[in-house]
Amino acid sequence: MVGGGQLARMTHQAAISLGQSLRVLSVTADDSAALVAADVRIGTHTDLAALREFAKGCEAVTFDHEHVPTEHIEALEADGVKIFPGSKALVFAQDKGLMRERLGALGAPVPRWQRVTTAADIESFAGGSWPVVAKATRGGYDGKGVWMLSSPEQAAELVATGTPLIVEERVPLRRELAALVARSPFGQVAAYPVVETVQQDGICVEVLAPAPGLSESRALEAQQLAIDLANSLGVVGLLAVELFETDDGIVVNELAMRPHNSGHWTIEGARTSQFEQHLRAVLDYPMGSTTLTAPAVVMANVLGGAPGGISIDERLHHLFAAEPGARVHLYGKQVRPGRKIGHVTVLGDDMTSVRARAARAAKWLQEGE
Repeated sequence: MVGGGQLARMTHQAAISLGQSLRVLSVTADDSAALVAADVRIGTHTDLAALREFAKGCEAVTFDHEHVPTEHIEALEADGVKIFPGSKALVFAQDKGLMRERLGALGAPVPRWQRVTTAADIESFAGGSWPVVAKATRGGYDGKGVWMLSSPEQAAELVATGTPLIVEERVPLRRELAALVARSPFGQVAAYPVVETVQQDGICVEVLAPAPGLSESRALEAQQLAIDLANSLGVVGLLAVELFETDDGIVVNELAMRPHNSGHWTIEGARTSQFEQHLRAVLDYPMGSTTLTAPAVVMANVLGGAPGGISIDERLHHLFAAEPGARVHLYGKQVRPGRKIGHVTVLGDDMTSVRARAARAAKWLQEGE
């Protein structure tokens, strides 16, 4: 797996039960996955020579992020390396302009959008109706690379940075949803229950599984859309389709072709975790069951808090005493305010109480109180 973050760390854990060894390409020896995996190679995803050396002897190569240059993936494929997802699929998760063009050609529901190069382009797109959403075509994540523009002046400031951009209408959404599916090279597809994701300052802070109050017809529509996109784009591995729910239906926001924050709940909350499912897909194993293990599952991200206070070990001690059913996953990261350092999952019968328990657990680990 190219990338040494928390997604690789949790994929490594899933590989163990399958009898597999996960080699990790990590930028530093203290990245999340590098701290726990046995086979760690140090190098950057932008270095083709490092990628080639890393891929030697691997049964398959996959990713924990979308930032490997497309031309490097194509070069590895030309070398005969089995890469999943392949360059022809992954490019639609790497480049938001290409993604919007392809989704539109497939008839998928997308916001009104446009490529822009000047402030005048953005002002023309807005048509006097501000705000509009600007996105960097490549490289954004966790709210980075996304701007809410409320005036021509803000548009001019952003364009002056030289960032390649698209702009989109601001969608009048009810809430955000995510549909997660996995697809194997054989073409088998498995879909997880549709979830609700809760965002704060551009970062996902909660995932509710299954999405509360979502009609069966809307859930099936979202799952079918994700399956159709996985098949049409030729995805192998996981595909996360981030969605806006509006009064008129669902709209595709983003695509990710890897394990995704909206699927962390599956470690305890589904019969097969998203990390094992991704490995099954990449290795062309039959897909595992996606059935929920409880009527209500909530994952809450743990963000870094202010410096000081009691240690994380002491916080864990108190949390487990108060909430023995909480499952904690810490990523081995240095704590910085607002940085994702772990997540907590709570299961139960009632979504309201499960959500409150998960929120309390995450808050305690963040703040120590």
